[in-house]
Formats: sequence, C-alpha cells, structure tokens
Amino acid sequence: MLESSRDGLADDASARQSGTPERRQRHRENDAEAIAAGQQRAAETRQAVTEATDDVKDSIAGLASDIPKLASHTRAIHAHGDVFSRYFDFGVNQVRWLGGALRGTTTLVEVADSVDDPDMAVGLLRMTGPRLQAAMAGAMLLDSWFDFLQLADALLQQCPYYNVEQLLVDMERVQKRLEPAMTALSSLEPGRVEATAAAMPELMGQLTQEFHTIREGARMATERAGQVIAVAQFVEMVALVSTLRVSLPRLPPSGPVLVGARLSVGPGGVMAGSHLVVSAEWVEMMRRLVQAGVISLPVASAAVRIHAGQVLMAQSHRDLPKGVREALGDSPEVRGMHETGKAGAGMSEAPKHHVLPREHREWFEQRGFTGAMDIDQFCVRMEKSHHEAIHGGGNWQLGRTWPGEWNRMIMDELRRAEARSGRMLTRNQVLDIVATRMKTYDIPLRFSRGRSR
Repeated sequence: MLESSRDGLADDASARQSGTPERRQRHRENDAEAIAAGQQRAAETRQAVTEATDDVKDSIAGLASDIPKLASHTRAIHAHGDVFSRYFDFGVNQVRWLGGALRGTTTLVEVADSVDDPDMAVGLLRMTGPRLQAAMAGAMLLDSWFDFLQLADALLQQCPYYNVEQLLVDMERVQKRLEPAMTALSSLEPGRVEATAAAMPELMGQLTQEFHTIREGARMATERAGQVIAVAQFVEMVALVSTLRVSLPRLPPSGPVLVGARLSVGPGGVMAGSHLVVSAEWVEMMRRLVQAGVISLPVASAAVRIHAGQVLMAQSHRDLPKGVREALGDSPEVRGMHETGKAGAGMSEAPKHHVLPREHREWFEQRGFTGAMDIDQFCVRMEKSHHEAIHGGGNWQLGRTWPGEWNRMIMDELRRAEARSGRMLTRNQVLDIVATRMKTYDIPLRFSRGRSR
C-alpha cells in the first residue's frame, strides 16, 4: 500500500516535470500558494499562542511578587500571622509549576518559529495546548486564591470580632476545593487538563460563594459585637480589598469589543452589558487557538463564561450567545478536531504511533529532544490498520525487515542526511525531515503525548 502510494507520488512529480510549460507553471503557482497559506496559518497560530502565553506570564509574575509581600505583611500585623504561612506557601508552590508549564510553552514556540515546514510548525504549536490550557486555568485559580489571602489579611487586621480559628477553618476548606484542580492541571496530562479547564466555571462559582460566605460571617460577627460603625467600615474595606476579581471581566484599556448579547457602549468605547464584557482582540486570540487545535472549544467557552462573571458561570458552552460561539469558531469542523476518547468515538482506543522511534531515544536526546521536546511528546493517534501498515503489518519483527517500515525508513533517512552534511543534525533539521516523511506516509501532524516506555 505504501509502495503504491510512493509510486503515485513519484508519477505525479514526473507528470509535473514532463507536462507543458503552462502546466508546470500552474503547478509551481499552486505549490507556492499552498506554502504561503501554510506559513500564514503558522504565523497566526504562533501569534495567538504567544499572546496567550504573555498574558498568563504577566499574571503569574505579579502574583509571584505579591504573595510573598502579603505573607510578610500578615506575619507583621498579627500574632497569629505565622499560622497562616502554609496558605501562602500553597500559593508559592503553584507559581513554580505554572512557571515550568510556561517555559515549556515558550520552548515549543521558539522551535516552531525556526522550523522550515509550516505544517510541522503548526504541529509543534498544537503541542503547547495542554501546557497553555493548564497555565491559563491555573493562573485564574491562583488569582482567586490570592483574593482569599488578601481577605484573610484584611480580617486579621481590621476585624478582631471574627474568630481566628474560624478563619483558619475557612481557609483550609477553600484550599481543599482548589487542590484537586491544581493537582490535575499541574500534571499536564492532556485529558485531565482539558476536563479540569472545561469545568472551571463551576469551581469558580463555588469559590465566589465561599468568598461571600466568609465575608458575611465576618460582617455578622461585627454586628453581634454591637459595632455599627465598624460594620460600615468593614464592608467598605472588604469591597476595596477584593471582590474575587477573577470572576469579573478584565477589560482592556481600549479597542473594539465583541457584541455578545444585550451589550451597549459605555465610557471609553467599552461595550458592557448584562451578559458579556470581552474584547474583540481577546476573542480573536481564542478563536485562532481553537481553530488551530491548540485548545478545545469547551475550554475556550469556559474561559468566556468566567470572564462574563456570575451571569453565565453555570451555563454550558452551547448556551453562549450565538454570535459569541461563532466568533470562537464553533462549527462541526472545529468540534471534530478534538478526540473525545474511545467512549465518545464509539470505538476502541486508537493506538499512538511514536513518530520518533523509542528504541533510538538516546540518539534523539543527543540532538536536543529533551524536556518539552522529549520524543514521547511526538505521538500521533492512528487507526489500527494504518498503524500496522506503516510498521509492515501486525508482526513488527517481520515488518522491520521491510525497508519501508516507518522506524527503519526514518532512521535511515536521518542518518543519510547526517552523513551528507558531515555533522550531527540539529533538532529542527530532524523535524523538517520527519515532517516530509509524515506527509508521504499520510500521517497527520497532530501530536499528543505518549507513554515513555
């Protein structure tokens, strides 16, 4: 099957060589247009990934500085401040894994920017998906946790009528709500990350309710103490400290805004309304990420609902206004880009093909395939018959005797290229060669993480 496929490619190339000058010119123009379109797609995807990464980086950088400062302030203002240290440490620990996820994303973007093949570039950018989704969701949760830390600091400083032991119980309860989601996100395992990120609106709704409960408990404690003036001061103080900011829309300084539902123009040209407040630039970034297959539509929709606040927090992505869903790229084609798993697909789990052969792991590591670029990141889900075909049939040992078997062919190709150059291939050179052969073998450039052993 593969031999005939390659013969067909050779025949097609021969036809191009032997055709009329007009036909050869048309073929060259078509090839040039396809390359240009691929390069444009890669550039737009790279821009969207970079914008999303930079946005999360800014948020994390601020929290990495603010959390230790707030911890020092809490210890300084209250005799029980040290008891709350573990809650600040919890926040610092989240900053660490978030930073690691973003560094991996940055590495993949840099490699995608330097490979020649635009399809491989997009494939590499899709690999940022789990890391980017984890970082985006994790930053939202960490931002909300910082709100609780600020609230605790304010209560210790301004509300002596609220029992410290009760506040410790409250913080412990909220942390336990956060921990499962943070653990799932920090695993960077694609399935766990996507499920957690898509379920974020429900969790954010629970956190908002927790914040309200603690605030109301403190207000009632102050009222019971007969401190009427203190109650008014407390309410004003808490409003200034925090209102669980992450559950509210974050407005850009200026620029056009997507009209979702019942929106109207407010001061400074910002669209505001009872349903959505999101910038057109932000939605365009999310649309590109969805259409490129970097993040899924449910995850993007979840982010929209969180930005929209409590009005849409409990609704599903299908309940979003039609204009918003369309702007995000909601279509059968987009929804079909993400694997639903064997249960959703109604079939057995598709095998994962290691594009870079595992038995040559050390060879690839010597050429830069480590960390975020580990060969286990370069797996492709394939139909069982296709997977067996590229390995020479069901018997892999017999298949390896066939020169066209994938592992044998790709290593021969890479070693010949290295011999011709007279030096070790770079990581990007390896990727460009692999991309060409993947297209020859009709293997899609949609990578997912596989097992290491």
